[in-house]
Parts: sequence; structure tokens; C-alpha cells
Amino acid sequence: MLKKAMLPVMAALLLASTSPVWAAGELTYVVNNESAKYDPGTTAETFATPIIGNAFEGLVKYASDGAIVPALAESWTISEDGLTYTFEIRADAKWSDGKPVTAGDFVYAWKRVLTPASGAMNAPMLYSIAGAEEYFADQSKDNVALSATDDKTLTFTLKQRVPYMMQLLGFSTFYPVREDIVSADPEGWTTKPETYIGTGPFKVTAMNFGESVVLEKNPEYYNAANVSLDKLTFRLIPDPATALAAYEAGDVDGIESVPAPEIPRLSSEENNGFLVVPALGTTYAFFNPAQKPLDDVRVRKALSMAIDREEIVEFVLQSADQPALGLVPPGMSVAGEDFTQGRDTFGLAPTAEVDAAKALLAEAGYPDGAGFPDTVFVTYSSPPIEKLLEAIQQMWKKNLNIDVKIQASEWQVYYPEVQKVQYQIAQMGWGADYPHPMTFLDNFVTGSPNNLAGWSNADYDALIADAKATNDEKVSLDDMRKAEAIIMNEMIILPQYHRNQYMMMKPYVSGFWRSPLNVPYFDAVTISK
Repeated sequence: MLKKAMLPVMAALLLASTSPVWAAGELTYVVNNESAKYDPGTTAETFATPIIGNAFEGLVKYASDGAIVPALAESWTISEDGLTYTFEIRADAKWSDGKPVTAGDFVYAWKRVLTPASGAMNAPMLYSIAGAEEYFADQSKDNVALSATDDKTLTFTLKQRVPYMMQLLGFSTFYPVREDIVSADPEGWTTKPETYIGTGPFKVTAMNFGESVVLEKNPEYYNAANVSLDKLTFRLIPDPATALAAYEAGDVDGIESVPAPEIPRLSSEENNGFLVVPALGTTYAFFNPAQKPLDDVRVRKALSMAIDREEIVEFVLQSADQPALGLVPPGMSVAGEDFTQGRDTFGLAPTAEVDAAKALLAEAGYPDGAGFPDTVFVTYSSPPIEKLLEAIQQMWKKNLNIDVKIQASEWQVYYPEVQKVQYQIAQMGWGADYPHPMTFLDNFVTGSPNNLAGWSNADYDALIADAKATNDEKVSLDDMRKAEAIIMNEMIILPQYHRNQYMMMKPYVSGFWRSPLNVPYFDAVTISK
């Protein structure tokens, strides 16, 4: 058991220090993966969030206690019917090259997300704006209820009330991007420091892909006077064990993850900077219901029932993660209730249900695994994830007498291939973009770019639509729970665990915090040595 307490959801990781504080400093933080692109409007890759979250800001942002606070917008009003939002942009809001941020920048950025050619993964986040979905379907129908009243006033109107709209606006899909920058180099502007122009507390000064991304304090940031760090380096070290060795040798100041076998030791040591951050995330695999043998729901259920999630958490991950029996993780409340309160287990259990799994597999035509077709479980290259899949592979062999091959590739190769939905089983997962169950459930509606199972269910789509349309949160909660039950009863995913983030940050670093939305923030960091 971990001896160090987990911090509450959306609480700050404010690392206190009583030593004299330097006025400025440099910090090196290790990441284990890099993104193919760092475009705030179009990417859905978690690996991009450290860069985007520190180089960009939107209208509002999350505070360390989870509250929505002003960012580029200094104030806003919401109409009595909850449909029309008006934001006043700060007079001193500037891009990192010194040009003023305008309301028109937001209009351009949001309409770009709604342009299919942009390849934006989270375009449906904007569909709640009147006319947005129609514009996405047909660019000639530009009736989007979004406008710049003047250079500093942005207004939009929703087609129906969205209780979590302000939380949505804190996500990177709603950040501004500059039309002149993007249009000059649509594919490459995020790969060069001179064109990666942002609005956040730091600006990118070097991009050494495969090695590091370097950021420096942005003097044009409206709150630059309170940013102490001069330089922030995100260093790429794919192997967590190597990253930990660098940390313990004093070569780096923080690492975003630690190797699972080291968690018990690190959690028992004092003053080593070990942190456990609750993450609103679920690690799972997609079953492709269009590919044999996964086109039979009995096979999908048998595979899910045959794994021991407690063993995975305790002995493979060696963590305080929670075995997952559903899609939505604990920690998100609607109408005063945690979404997972009283949730069905969908025939799953923390331990393996071997007899039931065997019976289902036999019923599907594969008694004791006989005749089970060649099946490949694809994943991205990551030592901890590959170890996890090897454990699942062994459980399937032991409990069902079937052989499943594991095939790993680098993320930049893996993700585009998974998007084609040509796999049989694909490792994935999801971390919340905003603290509401819809951030998970919306991914599975028909046509969602994040519906990487290619799954479609009319009843599910209707429930999600109803959950969004109602002003009654209890009704919305009930609809969302019914929708999740459809996903789970059809076993479109193989839930594995609800995750925490295990990381290290030197005790001499103060003011750092990492949100459960997986964004590490450095704008308030000071260093004392």
C-alpha cells in the first residue's frame, strides 16, 4: 500500500519550501512520449498537453483547486436562458510575438476546428454552438452563431443549454490560433519555434524532435511579472527506469512517470519528491466489432471476463490504480452524485470470472479455445503498457487456452493506423478533457473521430443527445448511465484500470501542479536551492 496520500481531484500539487527563493531559474522535466503535432485546435493526443498547456491559454483556465478563472478573457456574461455567452478579452492579451489577441482570432480558430480539412479530432466539442454541426457538414452553410462584435468582444450562442460549457472552454480545442501563421504553413507551423506563436506564459524556442522541446518565459504574457522560470525544458526519455535514474542522479528536476516496480520504494521514502496525482482517466483497449473473432459479443465478453484486474493493478502495475469495470472513472459528479455510484458491473469482476468466460467462449464456437482464429493485439511502444499486455496475454492463455499475438509500434506510426479501424484489438485509453462524464461518453457517438472502434448504436446516440438537451441534471445523469451500460453490455471496450499519475518533482521546486486532466503547469513555479 502506498504510504503517501493522494491529493484530491483538481487540487494543487503545491510543493512548499522554506528556503530562500530564487527570482528566476531553469527546470528540466522528463516526458516519456512526444506528439506528432502540437496544434491545440486539432490534436487529441495526451502527449501534446505539456507543451500546449504552457505555451497557450484560452478564454478561461483551470485554477489549482479546479475552479474556472479568467485567462485571456477578463470577464464574461451568460444570458438568463443559459444560451448566449459574451466574453471581454483583456486589453493586454498578446501573442508571443507581441501582436494583440483579438476576438477574431477565436472566431478563426473555432471555425478552423469545424473545418473537416483541418483534421481536428475534437470538432464535436463545438457542436453545441448553433449552426456549428451544420457548418462542419457543409462549409457553404455558414450560420455559426459565433462572432467578434469588436476586437475585444466575443459572442456565441448555443443551440441548447450546456451545463459544463465553461469547463469545455478551458480545454485546448477552444484555444486561439493565428490565421496568418497557420495559413502560411498549415502542416508545419507547430514544428518550428519561429512559427509556434502562442498566448501562454512560455514560448517555444527550440524543438529537437526525439530529444527535447525548450520553452522560455514569454515576456508578452499578460502575467509575465509573476512567472519566475526563465527556461523550461521538456526532455524526452521514453523508458521510465532511465528517467528515474536521471532524476535520482540530479540530472533532471522532474519526471512525469515512474516505473511500476519502484512505486513501493519511492512511496516509502521521505522527501524524495514522489507524488500521486489522481487522474480522471481510464486505460482500456478497443475491440473492433467488425473484425473476426471480435464480431461476436460473446467473444468480447469472454476476453474481458477472463482477465484479473486486481492482479494487474497489484502485481503488474504495482500501483494504487483501481480495477476498471466500466468506461467512466470515479471522481466526476452530476446532480451531486458520483457518476459511478451504484454502477452495474456488466458481468465483470475485479478478479477473473474463468468459468463464465470459458462457457461464453464455448458458446461462441471455441470450446477450450479450439479453433480460435489468429488474433493480434496492437499497442504503442511503451515498456509499462507492453508489460501490461503481456500479462493479459498470459491470462488469456491460462484461462481460455487461446494465443493472442502482441504487436507494438511507435506512437507516430501506431495512432494513424488505429484511426483506420483495421485492427482486431487496440490498446488505448482516455483522460478527461473536462471534469464531466460526457468527456468519455461523447467519444462513442456515431461518427465521432475518437470512436476508434467504428461502433454505431442508435439507442446510444439518442441517450447522449437527450442527456445534453435536458436542463434536469438528474435526468441527464440517468441518460448517461444508461448510455454507458449499452457500451459495456456490448463490450466495445476492454476496461483495464482507472489510473493515477505517479511522478517525481524535486522538493526545491515550489508552485508546480498537475491537473487530473494530465496537464503539468509551470507558470507559478519557483526554485529554491
